[in-house]
Amino acid sequence: MQYTIEPIAFVNNNRLDIEDDNWGSIISTIEITENMTESSLAGINEFSHLEIIFYFDKVSDDKIQYEARHPRNNKEYPKVGIFAQRGKNRPNKLGITIVELVELKHRKLIVKGLDAINGTPIIDIKPVMKEFLPKGEVKQPEWSVSLMDKYWIKS
Repeated sequence: MQYTIEPIAFVNNNRLDIEDDNWGSIISTIEITENMTESSLAGINEFSHLEIIFYFDKVSDDKIQYEARHPRNNKEYPKVGIFAQRGKNRPNKLGITIVELVELKHRKLIVKGLDAINGTPIIDIKPVMKEFLPKGEVKQPEWSVSLMDKYWIKS
């Protein structure tokens, strides 16, 4: 079974290359496509954060990972399945990030902390609601803490 999904928006920022770290200071503009009405964003400015679902369109199909691997191909990290990491080389090439909504300007959302490069297609936008966040303590292995050490550092 296959699905066709059309982008609802595109990312505009100064990040042109796929890099693993220093996303903390990135300000992006997400502009909805012409087939979306401006009213689709009505009320979104009442939320402080948004979930952005995007498509890793620059990942070639021959780079997709279906099995376990070392995150970032770093042998110091354990070999774990692709679904136990957040790498871009995923079977369906989907990324999701919670961002801070800085401003709504007509058909554009100005956001902070989106780890998607310039031109990335946006698949969906959802408001962050406390009721959808984890209820208990978030647990993760130590290697993932090390891996993320510089991810949100401001460059």
